[in-house]
Amino acid sequence: MSRWQYYNPNPYGKYTIDCAVRAVSAALDVDWREAYALIHAHGYGEGDMGPTNETWGGVLRRYGFRRAIIPNSCPICYTAEDFAVDNPVGTYVLGFENHTAAVIDGRVYDSFDSTQLCPQYYWYREE
Repeated sequence: MSRWQYYNPNPYGKYTIDCAVRAVSAALDVDWREAYALIHAHGYGEGDMGPTNETWGGVLRRYGFRRAIIPNSCPICYTAEDFAVDNPVGTYVLGFENHTAAVIDGRVYDSFDSTQLCPQYYWYREE
């Protein structure tokens, strides 16, 4: 069974460098424009530009998410798919070296199959 779920809420169907916007959109269950506005408004308030780890992470924090680090016991062998299997219930946002994706109820939501990427940290909300 594939753990990847195609997800591209961009209102124009564009494939652009908006992974943080897509992940926040999925995690908060809001449309792409609202996620974009939340991230950029937070950045404006903090004097930061665009969807950086600090800005989208700040939005998640405001909505009750906490950040945790993936243990470094095998940094190149624990994949997003492994994380999804280990977390079959709940909403998470994975942070990779240069990418972000949401995991919801054991499925990786992204515009491409990122299940083989190795996350470094994740955001979670205690339900």
